[in-house]
Amino acid sequence: MSDVEAAVTCFKEGFSCSQATLVTYGPKQGFDRETAIKIASTFGGGMGMSGETCGAVTGALMALGLKHDMTDPEAKANSLQRAKQFLDKFQGCNGSTICWNLRGCDLSTLEGKAYMKENKLNETICPKLVWSATEIMEQML
Repeated sequence: MSDVEAAVTCFKEGFSCSQATLVTYGPKQGFDRETAIKIASTFGGGMGMSGETCGAVTGALMALGLKHDMTDPEAKANSLQRAKQFLDKFQGCNGSTICWNLRGCDLSTLEGKAYMKENKLNETICPKLVWSATEIMEQML
C-alpha cells in the first residue's frame, strides 16, 4: 500500500483529515504515530470544525515542518518556502486551501454540518483532499 493509499485508509477508519496526513508522514520524520494523532486531533474540519484551513493541508504542513531543524535560519527559510510551494500546489489542484470552500458548506453552523452529513462529504470530497495532500507530500519529501 502506498503512503497516499495509507492516508486515505486512515481517514476512512475514522481519523480526521489532519491526523491521516500527519500520521502518514510524521513517523517517517522521527515523530511517533500516537503523538502525531494527538497533535493533529484538533485540526480536522478546517481547524476545530471552523471550516478554515483544510485539515489535510495542516497535517501536511506539520509533517513538512518536522523535516527541518528550525533552529537553523537557512533551514527555517527553506521550510517556509516549501510550505508555500505545498500550498500553491494544493490550491492549484483543488481550487482552495479553505475547508468551507472545498466542501461547499460552513462547518461552524448546524446547517453546514447537516449539509455535510446529507451529502456524505466525508465519503466523497474529503478522501480526495487527503489523497491530494499526501500525493503532493510524496513529491516534496
